[in-house]
Amino acid sequence: MKFLNKKSLGQNFLNDTKIIDLIIKVGNINHESKIIEVGPGNGALTKKIIEKRPNNFIVVEKDQRLVKILYEKFERDIIIINDDMLEICYEDYLKENTIIFGNLPYNISTQILAKWIKIKNLDKFCKRLVLMFQKEVADRIIAKSGTKNYGRLSILSNWRMKIEKIIDINPESFSPSPKVKSSLLIFIPQKNIYEFNDPKNLEHVTNIFFSNRRKMIKKPLKYLFTNFEEIAEILCLDLSLRPQDLDYFTYYKICEYYEASIN
Repeated sequence: MKFLNKKSLGQNFLNDTKIIDLIIKVGNINHESKIIEVGPGNGALTKKIIEKRPNNFIVVEKDQRLVKILYEKFERDIIIINDDMLEICYEDYLKENTIIFGNLPYNISTQILAKWIKIKNLDKFCKRLVLMFQKEVADRIIAKSGTKNYGRLSILSNWRMKIEKIIDINPESFSPSPKVKSSLLIFIPQKNIYEFNDPKNLEHVTNIFFSNRRKMIKKPLKYLFTNFEEIAEILCLDLSLRPQDLDYFTYYKICEYYEASIN
């Protein structure tokens, strides 16, 4: 049975068996693994995951047409949640030894990643996330300070995750072929280096800084703190630096002081 992809859902189905086999390998599934696969599409990766006989297997698929074919193929082996991956309360499904797989729609990939990163105690339940992104987004996720791709997404992702890039993937590995390359990343949830009252505050702080990345950091610091000069002195910040010049940990410290100032 053939399926037309829905552009509104960002559907590009992975059909390259070598890449699928690589995803299975780096996923490191065993019989104790609990799997959540988001956006399974036509089930090419789903089939390979089932062959590893995980303890529990949940797939999240919004497209009712694809839900039907997934039921026809794998009804005995998977639990299907027919819903938007952004609307799911993942805390209800996370169990010890969970592995999350996802070929993420380009138009919502950063939103769903941020949603997972902010889950409380994620490291206690989730062993790893094996995720595919548009290469441009992946480059922003793994970017280091001082580079053009460094920004809000880099800082948030590396607050909670140890991230490894596995491979870039050509458009021909998908059907239909997207216009851009993709990248496969592995995320290993870590215990927070900094405990925040609310991770949304880190998003707020970085948004203030990177809303105009060409400006010196004096302006965003002044916006966040009435005593910005004191904060700059405590953190040994040169006020003439630009937002991309500050490393991850400096932003975590700034957020720590910001939370203290609003409580």
